[in-house]
Amino acid sequence: MLSNGHSDKGVTCINRCKNIARGGQVAQSSVGWSGIPERVIDGNRDSTYKQRSCSHTKRELKPWLRLDLLKMFKVKTVTITNRGDCCSDRLNGAEIRIGNSLIDNGNTNPICTVIKSITGGRTETFECYEMEGRYINIVIPDRMEYLTLSEVEVEGIEVSTDDDCKLT
Repeated sequence: MLSNGHSDKGVTCINRCKNIARGGQVAQSSVGWSGIPERVIDGNRDSTYKQRSCSHTKRELKPWLRLDLLKMFKVKTVTITNRGDCCSDRLNGAEIRIGNSLIDNGNTNPICTVIKSITGGRTETFECYEMEGRYINIVIPDRMEYLTLSEVEVEGIEVSTDDDCKLT
């Protein structure tokens, strides 16, 4: 029995599924062609670069983008919209990583998945099976490349606190 007289059986956590990326902060390994990282969480899936909706790094070894969710979440899915007007194959082989470490800018966190390919301008959703973490990285490992993304959306559940639970 809990101190309020209710049994602790039947306590369930509220599932708050929404795009939690919009409330986060973003950083990337570099900025090329004014492609600031904030563009990937602006809610705009427009995949044409000159519409100012895409991020862009310089050409470099292991370019990355990191989303800080500001709190711990169980990440269900990561949805990525690829640039559509050019160079869609740049994203091939990119890793989606989720965790709490900032070692190597977060690029050593556990892998959710490897992106085989996303057709230019298309949006793909990747299942991450409630991996826990504060940081989500998209990194192109082991090659010189540009990283360009149109939008990154995340669905997840905040790691439970007392405020997230209700008696049923």
